[in-house]
Amino acid sequence: MAIGEELVASVLDDYRAAPIEERLRATLAFLEKVTLAPEQVGPEDAAAARAAGASDDALRDAVYVCTLFNTIDRLADAFGFALLTDAGYNAGARFLLKSGYAW
Repeated sequence: MAIGEELVASVLDDYRAAPIEERLRATLAFLEKVTLAPEQVGPEDAAAARAAGASDDALRDAVYVCTLFNTIDRLADAFGFALLTDAGYNAGARFLLKSGYAW
């Protein structure tokens, strides 16, 4: 399933108002709290995402991806990694769509 650029831009602009399923919105809210206020995360946060329809497996996978991106982002900032060009991001996206995150 292809996701349109307009939808992606809408989610990046404000996932709270984007036209997405409630389970995704609740998962993104959970991930936002995990990222920005990890000391405040509790069982009620996962329960809220579950109540919106997110499964335990989906939450676990989302946390794994979030953790990796947060770590990479902090390392990139610390070491001054150069940003990819649009062509580089597009090539990476095509690779991930074809092969996924599994090795």
